Amino acid sequence: MNIAAGSPGSEGTPFDGRPALIAVAHGSRDPRSAATMSAVVAEIAAARPEFDVRLAFLDLSAPSVDQVVDAVAVQGHTHAIVAPLLLGSAFHARVDLPGLLAAAHARHPQLHLTQADVLGPDARLIAALRDRVTEASSLVATRDALEAPSNRRLGIAVAAVGSSSPAANGRTTEVARRLAALTGHLTEICFATTEPSLPQAISRLRTRGADNILVAPWFLAPGLLTDRLVTAAPNVFHANVIGPHPALTDIVWNRYDAAITNALTMSA
Repeated sequence: MNIAAGSPGSEGTPFDGRPALIAVAHGSRDPRSAATMSAVVAEIAAARPEFDVRLAFLDLSAPSVDQVVDAVAVQGHTHAIVAPLLLGSAFHARVDLPGLLAAAHARHPQLHLTQADVLGPDARLIAALRDRVTEASSLVATRDALEAPSNRRLGIAVAAVGSSSPAANGRTTEVARRLAALTGHLTEICFATTEPSLPQAISRLRTRGADNILVAPWFLAPGLLTDRLVTAAPNVFHANVIGPHPALTDIVWNRYDAAITNALTMSA
C-alpha cells in the first residue's frame, strides 16, 4: 500500500532517491487496530508528501513486512528505513523484525534496509498520553459537577501490554511516573497480560486517596487487550488510545532522519 502521494515507477522518479519509509505496526485480529494504524501512517505520510511512506504489519494484519519490502524493491528503491511503531524494544523489535529484514535483504540484495529505533517512552509520546487523559478527565469533571461537586481527586491507572521480562515492565513503569509529573495526578502502572493488574492498580489508587479513577491505555490502537481492560474495570472511565497524534508523526520522522544519519556514518 503506497500511502504517499504520487506513484513510484511512473514517469521519472517522484521520490528522487529518498529512502522509502516502511512503518511497521504490530498487527491484530481486531480490525479497529489496523484501521487506527492506517490513520496514524496517513498522518505520517501527509507530513512529508514527497516521500514514499508505507504501512506493514508484523503479524495478523495485512500487508505483511515481506509484502511491503517486496513492493518497495520492485518499484526500484535501493534504500528503505524501517520504523517500528512499537512502544518498547522487546522481542518483536530485537528478534522478529531484524530476522524478517535479513531474509528480505537476501531476496533483494540491491535494497538496503535500515531498522530505525522503536518509539519507546519518548517525552513527546508521554505528552500525547497526557492529551488523551486531559480529554477524558473533562468527562470525569462533568460527571462530578452533576453528581458530587467537590475536590474529588483523580487517580490514573496507566495500562500497558506487559512483558515476561521484569526489566521491560520496570521501564514501562517509568511512563506512569513521568505522566504523574506532567499532570499532577496520582498514577499507578498496570498491565493487560501480567501483574499488577488493572484491579490491583485501582485498589492502590483508592488507598492513596483517589476518588475517581481514569484508565490511560499506553497503546497506539484499540484491540482485544484494550477491550480486556474495559471488561476488567467497566465502572471507571477509560481514555482513548494514543492513535493519530502530531507527536507520533514527529517522532517517526525523527527516527527516520536519525536512521539515515547513522547509516551514512557507518558507511563512511
